[in-house]
Amino acid sequence: MSANIVNVTDAEFEAEVLKADGPVLVDFWAQWCGPCKMIAPVLEDLAGHYGEQLKIVKVDVDANKEAAAKYNVRGIPTLLLFKGGNVEGTKVGALSRAQLTEFIDSQI
Repeated sequence: MSANIVNVTDAEFEAEVLKADGPVLVDFWAQWCGPCKMIAPVLEDLAGHYGEQLKIVKVDVDANKEAAAKYNVRGIPTLLLFKGGNVEGTKVGALSRAQLTEFIDSQI
C-alpha cells in the first residue's frame, strides 16, 4: 500500500472523508475482487501524481459495511469523489489510468 493512500474504517470515515479539507476519492474494494486489484496500482500512481490536490482512501467493504451501505455500493470497485462532505461523482468498475484521470480532472 502506498504511503499516499489511507485505509479508512467506518469509524474513521466521517473525519477522513466527510470533514476533509479538499477533495477525496474513496475506493470501495475487497481483497477477493479481481478488478479492485487491477486498479490498485493505478490509484497508487495517481495518489503520487495528484499529491496534495486529492486525497485517496480505500474502504474494505467486507470489514466496513456501514459506509458501503450508506452510499449504496452494490458493485466493486466503486469510486466516489467527495467534496465538502458530498458525493460529486461516481464510477463503478475497473477503469484505465486515462479514464480515472479524466474522471478526477472533471471533478476537482
